[in-house]
Amino acid sequence: MRTTAEVIADAPASWLRDVEGASLSALLARCGQEMSDRLAVTHLDYGESPEGLAVSLTWAELDRRASAVAGALQRLSSAEDRVAVLVPQRVDYLVAFLGACRAGMVAVPLFAPDLPGHADRLAGVLADCEPSVVLTVADKLDPVRDFLRERELDGPQVVAVDEVPESAADDWEPVEQGPGELAYLQYTSGSTKAPTGVMITHGNVVANAAQAMSAYEAVAGRTPTVSWLPLFHDMGLMLALAAPLVAGTRSVLIDPVAFIERPVRWLQALSANPGAISAAPNFAYAYCAARVEDTDKVRLRLDHVRALIDGSEPVQAGAIDRFHGAFAECGLKARVHRSSYGLAEATVLVSASPAGAAPRRVHLDRERLAAGRAVLATGEDVSTLVSCGLPVDQLVRIVDQHTEQELPQDQVGEIWVRGANVGRGYWRRQEESACTFVPAADGAGHWLRTGDLGVIHEDELYVTGRIKDLIIVDGRNHYPQDVEETVEQAHPAVRRHSAAAFAVPTDDGESAVVAVERASRLAEHEVDLDALRQAVRSAVTGRHGLNVRELVVLDPGEVPRTSSGKISRSAARKHYLTGTLRGSS
Repeated sequence: MRTTAEVIADAPASWLRDVEGASLSALLARCGQEMSDRLAVTHLDYGESPEGLAVSLTWAELDRRASAVAGALQRLSSAEDRVAVLVPQRVDYLVAFLGACRAGMVAVPLFAPDLPGHADRLAGVLADCEPSVVLTVADKLDPVRDFLRERELDGPQVVAVDEVPESAADDWEPVEQGPGELAYLQYTSGSTKAPTGVMITHGNVVANAAQAMSAYEAVAGRTPTVSWLPLFHDMGLMLALAAPLVAGTRSVLIDPVAFIERPVRWLQALSANPGAISAAPNFAYAYCAARVEDTDKVRLRLDHVRALIDGSEPVQAGAIDRFHGAFAECGLKARVHRSSYGLAEATVLVSASPAGAAPRRVHLDRERLAAGRAVLATGEDVSTLVSCGLPVDQLVRIVDQHTEQELPQDQVGEIWVRGANVGRGYWRRQEESACTFVPAADGAGHWLRTGDLGVIHEDELYVTGRIKDLIIVDGRNHYPQDVEETVEQAHPAVRRHSAAAFAVPTDDGESAVVAVERASRLAEHEVDLDALRQAVRSAVTGRHGLNVRELVVLDPGEVPRTSSGKISRSAARKHYLTGTLRGSS
């Protein structure tokens, strides 16, 4: 493995060549030795100061503290045991995660038990992975212990990483880690089934970090990352930890709650860190456009942003337009928006729109797209799709989900992925792993069945939706995001980016249900439900030929979302079927 100085001198060199075969721990050691005094991570703590108190670690400090945690862990547990990370979004999270890896154990990135609405998921994951140690911080020790006791999960030992003395680093016994050994379990955010942990090896995460740095044109040692994404999510972990380790560059952390409170904080961090790479779900771009005041824009300099990754699938063109329209005056260039596709089973990143230009868009005939064909069209009855670009050092093909035969361009099918970044399978889920991770015909590696629908048009990938989310009524396919867009435009009482459309079983077959939130500016008594219901049904029937069986109107913030803030159709459907999606209908 070449030195960091050699990599920087040769940038942008072949990233994978520079790190191939390395573990996360080895990359940390390299950065700690060769860039000891340079900043590795800075957390902007808005809980301590409204201006964001900067708490930083150098590479040497991060290296030493991770070794101390590793030394403490080795006294408590054995190699390959699971270590759960229940730490808030701060520098201690990176210390805990890297300490577990350095000890030769399997990290499980999670969250403190006070994350609203996700206690059941946390308990389910802990029961599934059975950690021998839970890592947290001193101010969360009592809540974590109480949570484990209440949920009858009091087997693991609990350690506060910020109380581990630095001298414990002297007790750490180095562990040889090959690329095929497990680094961590990435639990998916689905809410309709038992928690499922994707097994990510050191080779997987290092390869994907190298692929990402190449795709987004990072310069070794010089391209910072800025992120408010939760560290227990695949993209948050990649952006704040894995990519900076591969590139030898620093990361800037913001708490997700701090972003939601004042989204301008994210843009201020981008402005203060020229050349940065960042990422957000699609909704966050529209949220910034709506919530950032003109007075705040005066001080923003966004002309030096290197890349803004948009990883929601499918990416919504309207949200992109509103964001760039709102911040063009701050120097933001449309070409920095990099629509991308990925999933936890592939570590995170699969494809990205080409650098140097705004992502391509196509307008496709809605009816023919629903029937499985991508045909360019004009007029109102079209679906506008944003390209997710080209595979990033991976193989991607579109497959008929029934025959498992590869389809030609312009035909819709399931997206299959193959590459060094594809995970090893699901933790203790042999049958599910066998269905999802399909051995390749040449005997080398396997294909990942993503469960996503997509089409390749003029060599670029367009994601059309999730197979499980497809609404099939009277033999016709309807993409839920198209229905949701129509619903949100049907009546001013519908809150933007709040609709969840899904299918439910009835005596007459599948029927469509839509859950929405009322606009936050309106009180409940100010909404004419009859007029709202009539407007929505008329719009959906007129544009999609689909009858909405029931429209459930909820208060602002009550449509189920994942922990990263995206609408969860599967959770909305589950709550509807169990009678817990309560609102006005």
